[in-house]
Amino acid sequence: MKRLLNFICLLLATSSLWAQTPTENKAIKVGEDLTYDLYFNWQFIWVKVGNAYMNTTATTYQNQKALKTYLITKGNKKADKFFVMRDTLTSIATEKLVPLYYQKSAEEGKHYTVDKVWYKYASGKTNMDLYFLDRHGNVRRKAETATKEVYDMVSMLNRARSWDATSLKPGQKIKFLMAEGKHVEEQTVIYRKKEVVKANDDVKYSCHKLSFVEYDEKGKEKEIITFYVTDDENHLPVRLDMNLKFGSAKAFLTSAKNYKHPLKSIVSK
Repeated sequence: MKRLLNFICLLLATSSLWAQTPTENKAIKVGEDLTYDLYFNWQFIWVKVGNAYMNTTATTYQNQKALKTYLITKGNKKADKFFVMRDTLTSIATEKLVPLYYQKSAEEGKHYTVDKVWYKYASGKTNMDLYFLDRHGNVRRKAETATKEVYDMVSMLNRARSWDATSLKPGQKIKFLMAEGKHVEEQTVIYRKKEVVKANDDVKYSCHKLSFVEYDEKGKEKEIITFYVTDDENHLPVRLDMNLKFGSAKAFLTSAKNYKHPLKSIVSK
């Protein structure tokens, strides 16, 4: 589930003090809890293979108040017979959604890897210390510097949720830099359209549909994940359709607790 929640972020202008621009947290409430059912396409049949959980709490990091977000994906015992999946993503950011630290511990199949990113800011630049533990137990470390804004998977999602997606037009492309333990690279998201989506809580939501894509050497587009976020101030992720290395998967929201705003995106229950 490496790209389970690879979402959009805004590319804002750099300031003299920060490469990352602090922004008001408009969407995420401390204590927010989201739960998802995960499905995998097994021989043309969609089978439930586990759950995902996302939670945000208050914390302190390097003597400053911060937000800590956990994203956990876990396969069930039935799925473990075919493919073990245990991913834990942790993101720490300031109360103004500027990323400070990221870690992903992933047990996928017979492989266990760890990604870490430490962020520091000075003179309008984002300085990152990258750490990657590969499946053979080898550690690779490197430093990266960027003058554009940089996000990891989770801080990217949290930042994007405070953005007004209604300003996007169908087909519009958004490019951004994303940090992992191995590298920092440019990614692309394409806004598709608005669509009504039924989640696993038996509720239909009006959503914004977007696609995370990659390009091959010939410039051909490959859709990696399509995601749907509620058309209200919460921008809750409701559904994700994923094309993974080992097949196709889907995630559907089953429960949302302690969200910040009324769910005005509900079409019917």
